[in-house]
Amino acid sequence: MNEVDLSKPDVVRYIVDRFGLRMNKKLGQNFLVNHAVVQSIADAAVLKENDPVLEIGPGIGTLTQALAETGAAVTAVELDTHLLPVLEKTLEHYPNVRVVQGDILRTDILELMGHKPFTVCANLPYYITTPIIMKLLEQRLPVEKLVVMVQREVAQRMTSAPGSKVYGALSVSVQYYTEPHLLFEIPPKAFMPAPEVTSAVVSMDIRKEPAVEVLEEKRFFQVVKIAFSQRRKTFSNTLKAAGLSKEAVTDILNNCGIDGGRRGETMSLDEFACVADAWTRYIRK
Repeated sequence: MNEVDLSKPDVVRYIVDRFGLRMNKKLGQNFLVNHAVVQSIADAAVLKENDPVLEIGPGIGTLTQALAETGAAVTAVELDTHLLPVLEKTLEHYPNVRVVQGDILRTDILELMGHKPFTVCANLPYYITTPIIMKLLEQRLPVEKLVVMVQREVAQRMTSAPGSKVYGALSVSVQYYTEPHLLFEIPPKAFMPAPEVTSAVVSMDIRKEPAVEVLEEKRFFQVVKIAFSQRRKTFSNTLKAAGLSKEAVTDILNNCGIDGGRRGETMSLDEFACVADAWTRYIRK
């Protein structure tokens, strides 16, 4: 196969026919067929020559090609073994691309990327978007930036502010570790086959320090989980349901100046941090 633009619809059809591919809905396989979109995703990663970049789920290599064109050192992790011979052919002109077969959720990413800082740029499989993002963030990997394509609704959750209907535990977690920005949306017609949902690209700059300082990070995320576990309940009632006494809840909320009648989706990262620290101090009394 000659070096061709893998984002062209006729090229994608040719590859699908030649290799007898069947798009695996279970793995969320929808191939991008819009060059401008592919280029915009790669550009958002702001890569220079030899910059290490991790791609997750390269498919037939459409985004991989755009990343390779920057001169970056691309490591692409693909779960579907049927796509390995395809990638070997479509990316044969790019010595700066390394394709690794594996499940990203079971991969030692730090070892894979040589224990050095790297960027993540990927069209994430929609069925495991959140687990992948949380693995990349919670493991405190030397990631400098993430640029990911996800479902629009997920992108909105990641970037939403307190008070929004879609603000939740994912919003808090992503914003705790990163500064996220929703860059642009992608219509279904930009894919083959066209999915039933609109997609969006989010850029996340990793914070050098978390957005809020807490005494115990585990306690902070425990509070966040509690707050959104029963969204219809008031915050004071969710704390009581978690096993805290009425006295403890009153003490914690008074220390933070928080009205217990509020709901979790109205609370900021600073307020969650205050509650977590007040809880920790109450236990330590």
